[in-house]
Amino acid sequence: MTSPRSTVFEPARLGPLTLRNRIIKAATFEGVMPKGAVTDKLVDFHAEVARGGTALTTVAYCSVSPAGRVHRDTLVLDRDAVPGLTRLTEAVHREGALASAQIGHAGLVANQLSNGMSTTAPSTRISAPAMGLVRGATLEQLDAIVEDYASAARYAVESGFDALEVHLGHNYLLSSFMSPNLNKRTDRYGGSIANRTAFPRRVLAAVRAAAGDSVAVIAKFNMTDGVPKGLWLDESLPMAKLIESDGTIDAMQLTGGSSLLNGMYFFRGDVPMKEFVQSQPKVIGWGLKVYGPKLFPKLPFEEAFFLPMARQFRSELSMPLILLGGINRIDTIDNALHEGFEFVAMGRALLRDPYLVDKFRNHTADEGLCIHCNKCMPTIYTGTKCVIRETLRDVPGAV
Repeated sequence: MTSPRSTVFEPARLGPLTLRNRIIKAATFEGVMPKGAVTDKLVDFHAEVARGGTALTTVAYCSVSPAGRVHRDTLVLDRDAVPGLTRLTEAVHREGALASAQIGHAGLVANQLSNGMSTTAPSTRISAPAMGLVRGATLEQLDAIVEDYASAARYAVESGFDALEVHLGHNYLLSSFMSPNLNKRTDRYGGSIANRTAFPRRVLAAVRAAAGDSVAVIAKFNMTDGVPKGLWLDESLPMAKLIESDGTIDAMQLTGGSSLLNGMYFFRGDVPMKEFVQSQPKVIGWGLKVYGPKLFPKLPFEEAFFLPMARQFRSELSMPLILLGGINRIDTIDNALHEGFEFVAMGRALLRDPYLVDKFRNHTADEGLCIHCNKCMPTIYTGTKCVIRETLRDVPGAV
């Protein structure tokens, strides 16, 4: 019999790409892009992940427009970003890995005060992350946003990215169109399952047309919003089937949760509220003390916590699927492949140890060292890092 790891480390196809193994670095905001600049730290972050054996590393989060940024220190995928991003993709390629750009519009999660401009949403509502009222988009605004996605896709391809991950998760703009509690429109983009999926499908078609056939297109897709009256499997499954029927994407990465209403659903584990409060200006920190427990509820960590939901999608879809959510062990990866998932995506485990994939391959580790304390989360404002790894950097042989 062959070792389970031989399957994990066999080359695999993702659309037009051949990945050197089945492990993808999930998009985790790097926090080292002051005013959206591509820095040496951003390049080094992804080069190290590539050096550690990961097949595809994902740059997060690349906004398709200035208004779609999460905040002012978010990269905008435009002409000015191309030279820096080209340097990044070349560094990743030198390490034998491929590079993906996560592209999206933050919608209700875009901080209007930080960005200095208004964001938009399916329907008008108050948003705490947006710091105020967000108005529902007009049809003309939506037409412009589609072109923003297409333009960002072209710049990403010009920058040398091998894949594009379109963000349809976490109640960012496209995800919010699919959500029944966020989309109250009465036009062709609201109401029925098909209507609420129409705008995300239109964006995916535009991205595919702009990117061409030489790169892979992935949709990061919300299975559930993780909140009452939000999107759930009874609607997200038929939505996924509609997207699959279009033939615009090469794979779907399955996620869940809401950066707007439930920020722990896609993390699980400890809630570092003290560190969150300390990382914010005083006024926002005070607000977190009051509203933080609601926005960041305590949810116990479980290995591969999205797997039970993802199985429902595996049984209904034929396209390649990427399993995400609390993957730390080699046996978890092997079992996921055995169940029919083509790839797995790892986030915090690779933040703790960027060389974990090679350790799996070399049989020097069976499990990552991440303890799901989530103290990495508040560091996104100063440079995303595992605080345990950071304290060990000066200890010889410890990292």
